[in-house]
Amino acid sequence: MFGIGKKRSTFGKFLDRNSITQEELSKRSGVNRNSISRLTKSNENRPSMKNAQKIIKALKKVGYNVDYDDFWSM
Repeated sequence: MFGIGKKRSTFGKFLDRNSITQEELSKRSGVNRNSISRLTKSNENRPSMKNAQKIIKALKKVGYNVDYDDFWSM
């Protein structure tokens, strides 16, 4: 089970709902798994613009209609 007993960010909850693993997203996007893990823990963490673009691009390529503002506010 994903995220049981852990605090999750909006991004982390999205990954859990859609059964996307951090490892899978890391491979698809080219973003380090540790960076993705940090982003799933708290809404206070924000990715660099470069990493955010990679993550969003990878999710869109798989078929999710997502945008930066869905997970992180500017």
